[in-house]
Amino acid sequence: MQKIILLAIGVSIGFTTAQAQAPSAPTQKANTRFEQLGPMLPTPNTFRTASGAPGKDYFQNRADYDIKAELDDTKQRITASENITYQNNSSDALRYLWLQLDQNLFKPDADGNTTETNSINAERGASPGQLDPSAALRNKEYGYTITSVRDAAGKALKYTINQTMMRIDLPTPLAPGKSVSFAIDWNFNIVDAKSVGARSGYEFFPKDGNYVYEIAQWFPRLCAYDDANGWQNKQFLGQGEFTLIFGNYKVAITVPNDHVVGASGELQNPSQVLTAAQLTRWNSAKAKGDKPGENPVQIVTPAEAEAAEKAKPTGKKTWIYKANNVRDFAFATSRKFIWDALQPNVGGKRVWAMSLYPKEANPLWGQYSTRLVAHTLRSYSRRTFDYPYPVAYSVHGPIGGMEYPMISFNGARPLADGTYSQGTKNFLISVVIHEVGHNFFPMIVNSDERQWSWMDEGLNSFLEGLACLEWDPDFPARGIEPQYIVPYMQLDSTQQVPIMSSSDNILPNTFGPNAYSKPATALNILRETVMGRELFDYAFKEYSRRWMFKSPTPADFFRTMEDASGVDLDWFWKGWFYGVQPVDQSLVKVDWFQPASQNPEVTKAEARAAAQRRANTISKQRDAATKDQSVVAQDSTMKDFYNSYDPYAVTDEDKKKYQDYLATLTPDERKLAEAGTNFYTLSLKNKGGIPMPVIVRMQFEDGTDSVARFPAEIWRFNDVQIRKVITTSKKVTQWTLDPYREIADINTDDNSFPALAEPSRFQLFKQQRGGGATAPNPMQQQRQSQSTPPRPAVQGSGRN
Repeated sequence: MQKIILLAIGVSIGFTTAQAQAPSAPTQKANTRFEQLGPMLPTPNTFRTASGAPGKDYFQNRADYDIKAELDDTKQRITASENITYQNNSSDALRYLWLQLDQNLFKPDADGNTTETNSINAERGASPGQLDPSAALRNKEYGYTITSVRDAAGKALKYTINQTMMRIDLPTPLAPGKSVSFAIDWNFNIVDAKSVGARSGYEFFPKDGNYVYEIAQWFPRLCAYDDANGWQNKQFLGQGEFTLIFGNYKVAITVPNDHVVGASGELQNPSQVLTAAQLTRWNSAKAKGDKPGENPVQIVTPAEAEAAEKAKPTGKKTWIYKANNVRDFAFATSRKFIWDALQPNVGGKRVWAMSLYPKEANPLWGQYSTRLVAHTLRSYSRRTFDYPYPVAYSVHGPIGGMEYPMISFNGARPLADGTYSQGTKNFLISVVIHEVGHNFFPMIVNSDERQWSWMDEGLNSFLEGLACLEWDPDFPARGIEPQYIVPYMQLDSTQQVPIMSSSDNILPNTFGPNAYSKPATALNILRETVMGRELFDYAFKEYSRRWMFKSPTPADFFRTMEDASGVDLDWFWKGWFYGVQPVDQSLVKVDWFQPASQNPEVTKAEARAAAQRRANTISKQRDAATKDQSVVAQDSTMKDFYNSYDPYAVTDEDKKKYQDYLATLTPDERKLAEAGTNFYTLSLKNKGGIPMPVIVRMQFEDGTDSVARFPAEIWRFNDVQIRKVITTSKKVTQWTLDPYREIADINTDDNSFPALAEPSRFQLFKQQRGGGATAPNPMQQQRQSQSTPPRPAVQGSGRN
């Protein structure tokens, strides 16, 4: 660092911060990064206001369903019928209705399959699945078979199927404020979820010959019609999820009489489908869930599930569920299910937290799943709104993680011997929290997933990270920590698309960071670094409250966060959500300034020290041994006045002149002159593109340190390079930008001044022996070393 002594105290006082940070004219850059989003956002109107709140004319249509469905456990097939009542709350007359036929994605000629790209690697070859991604769909005929579409009087309605969409033409337009009822009959073959990579389907267990079914996207359901899009009838290609509307559901599900069924909503007939013992356990669980360490109650025990696996069904049972004000309905069914439950108090009311899982999921699931459900409901409710539904399920089966109102499908299975890795346990914790958390986004704050994946995945991943840390402060919450998004942001811009991209247009290999971790990290940076926790938490809760049971757009989120916090964030949305540039700040150099002191005690002492440094040459050091042999040393008559004169001694005249000088200064100038203040000018560059707050750590020569923080607006006059003056009373020995890795800087090598030398590591040459086989997980290793016998085929609840 270069030290410069200012020639006069008046010069140092006039050297202001504003002058220090303003670069010379040639480097000035007129930029738009801090201008308002303006025309990039939809114009506010009476449906959606400039504040981000719903307007006075906001509307949403609704659809109520009465569904009867039967599972064929022999053919893996669903046969069903539904009566739908559709309410038109818009001001438009609707001549036709659009419904989603998501199962049609599994037709081999669906656009979602034919538009998949693949290639052959000449050196590595290609698997059959890579050559023909839809090959697994050719063993049966998949997709809907629609057998009837008729009005309330039973008269056939004209309909047209366009791949995953169906248009029903109405005999007369549906007027504003009116409703129409109609019925549909259909059936379809259920896909093998793992072989197809589907969001729902079945898993077959060869050892006992049974199935676990997780059934979703299974009934023709209404598309959304709103002020932003009209009909949202964009085809389902597989990546962009679902855009749905609210309604009430009554669903009767007929299955073999040894099956256990969980679904969106409340079970209406427990006394008809549960044994007397199971019903007693059901009732006992209602008072459980508020005390730490409280174990879930097993409504269906492992022994009962194992017995059902071995026996044959003797008939059928119909499980009836009701779900009010939900946007979708899903269910799971199997004779393999163990069922445990608690009913914790969430926001002043009891809510069912329940899990369904086969024995293959233990011991992990019995120990963790239901408690994770309860924890998630509590954590998310604190940050948004009290969970309004009566139940939340976590179901284990073939799906790695997928969400629906009040029910989610989750992965993470231990090995056959009952052991599991730390990664498997962490995945279970994160996936249950994430998928149960989706009850809030988008099941209640009902965003358009077909268009904007980040509005539910990103917001939910952010809350998931906070909930994971509330579960275990040592949990590796990498989905929200800025340093972990760096590898993605280091990618070439051609390998990224902005967060504000349509869901189906996000590159598949970067969908995870783009829709999940980048927006989640951005929100965490807003909370921790840009806005602060208090302002962020208030604004985020206000957004959640405003839009619960409504359908927000991105503009509604952006506007509400600013409206409720009083923080201008347009520059942030531009950089993080509309662009693909990274964050890369560089501390180029630091110049050190001190006022030129007039105090003779200081100036003459400094002059003496400088003279001594100049005189301390190698020759002087070596001649010191013979200095007594000099002529002057041996003959005192050769000495005169100047041999004893000290030019650096402070005289009375020096002191008088200094006091006269001080008398000319104002009190502030005198204080600065006597303080010995250090002025440091930091030269900074924004090499990445996204302007971000400047956070700099100062390490002082006395071993202490301090952190200075400057908001992102420091770049508003020039977003390429700036200079900033920092004053300290102590001397700084080391400067470091972004010391706590808060802003996702993609290159920290240039964040220190003076530069910190990092060694290049090398390994001493040694012939390596042994193979590359993956080591067993630590739990398995310990069990093997202790010769622990394998676990029984069926486990209990996994109590602590």
